[in-house]
Amino acid sequence: MIEWVFLSAGARPVPRPAATPLVWAAAFGGALLLVATLNTLVGPDRPALALTALSLLAAVLGGRSRFTAAPGTAALCWLFLNAFAIPPLGTLSWAGHRDTFWLSCLLAAALIGTAVARLVHARAAYRRIAAGAGPAAWEPGERPEDA
Repeated sequence: MIEWVFLSAGARPVPRPAATPLVWAAAFGGALLLVATLNTLVGPDRPALALTALSLLAAVLGGRSRFTAAPGTAALCWLFLNAFAIPPLGTLSWAGHRDTFWLSCLLAAALIGTAVARLVHARAAYRRIAAGAGPAAWEPGERPEDA
């Protein structure tokens, strides 16, 4: 006999983070596309706007990745920010405090995105487990001590 069940009836696992090389490939492609779009629409001399956009990209990518992917994500975003979002275009440079600040902003965004995603997934998993173990889930006359 076939028994029909809803696909969401069982316990749902916590989503697994994406593989680090996949996250870095997405950071490479996303940063390239984002900086190219910003350079086309508003011009290359707006590093604050580019830093904000790349920080949001790093946070979004951090939401689907492991903590170990954060430094590489931040470094890839910084490379595109430094090389293509500030004049002279196509030239990497290091300007002490500015680039240290940019790298720390991008790293913090990636780490915060990862931490927030882990907390959200853990809270959802806890609610699913707690909802299934409450008094409403017990059969009439059954208590946890009886099991």
